[in-house]
Amino acid sequence: MLDFLKVAQQMRGIGRSLSDESHASQRRSERAKELLEALAQNQDETVERILPQLAKVTFRVGEPVEDLVVDGKWGRTISPIAKNHTVFASDGSQINPSHHEIAYCYLINVGRVCLHYGTGLRPTLDSFPEVYYKEEDLYSSFQWGLSVEDWLTIRRARAEAVGLTSLVLKHQPPEGTSSVAMVDGSLVHWNVEQAYTPYHPELLQPLLEAWDGLQKAKIPLCGYISSSRSSDVVNFVRVQACPHEAPDCERHCAQQPPRLTPCGNGLFPMTDCKLWEKLLQPGERSAMWRSTARIIELYGPHQIYFCYLHVGSEVARVEFPQWVALDPVLLDQTLGACLSQVERGYGYPVALAESHNQAVVRGADRARFFALLEDELIKAGLVDVRVSHKENRKRGSIA
Repeated sequence: MLDFLKVAQQMRGIGRSLSDESHASQRRSERAKELLEALAQNQDETVERILPQLAKVTFRVGEPVEDLVVDGKWGRTISPIAKNHTVFASDGSQINPSHHEIAYCYLINVGRVCLHYGTGLRPTLDSFPEVYYKEEDLYSSFQWGLSVEDWLTIRRARAEAVGLTSLVLKHQPPEGTSSVAMVDGSLVHWNVEQAYTPYHPELLQPLLEAWDGLQKAKIPLCGYISSSRSSDVVNFVRVQACPHEAPDCERHCAQQPPRLTPCGNGLFPMTDCKLWEKLLQPGERSAMWRSTARIIELYGPHQIYFCYLHVGSEVARVEFPQWVALDPVLLDQTLGACLSQVERGYGYPVALAESHNQAVVRGADRARFFALLEDELIKAGLVDVRVSHKENRKRGSIA
């Protein structure tokens, strides 16, 4: 039971700390802006000098692929999407496996949404649950170096991608109608890196094949990230600020916390969104950047690019496969849809919110799931169907 009297006493310290952090964040933003302006003045030469040195940098860095400043402006204006358009979205949720439940299994539920605008077509909202209980579903991940939880996350991402592509191919809008497919979160699947390296292509294959389907159908894909904590742009600026002739984090700064390193002093911790809040106006996007994450090397034509988009309520990070990012028509179509969706959703894309609502597994859903499972186990002739003693004791109290 939470003692709120004791919690309230500690809240005062949190308030003071956050106030101090707000002032420090402002100073970091100004410092990052100064360095980014210096970079923009000599961008090509700086990028050419820094890129070969990234192998010895221990933090993730983005690569600019467009001029940072155009006609004296940091932002590029986004054209409104056509009145007649369709937005597809998918999201996933799960019931995690637990040894304390009546059976060791897990469930993945994928919610999908197809919203038509200006065409008079009815929307599509559905969900697809799948239960995993076989031995190969639960334990084969260990041979890849993955925990069951990491394997579940990868399977959910693949299920979201496959479900989204099948929805797009089934509900293609009338010819001449603009269409966009959206997912919540990053298109870079970091969990795959936890597996043994030889298995990376195998784990990514279903995901990339689903994206192949979108590319063939010419339906642009994007990952929308609200309140992003990424620092790829700021980290590029940090490399520029390195005082050593050649950056080598392990050699020069391995024993120092990031805040006290020469490149981090005055910049760490700093997110890209805080920086672009100072540079963009509502309805504008930043220059395009390319992710340099190692796992991206396996993405083939789906190399991940990203930019920052000021949607009015916040600056969001939007990620794209290469075939979308380098196609001006598909890119503008995608970003126009993002702005429209945020406006319709009062601060967050309505299609993503609805796909989440289709996917989410609430407490009552979880309880009903295990009640159904218990009935099936009893019908199968199992007599000792119960949760662990620990779980049973936690659910009740004698106090």
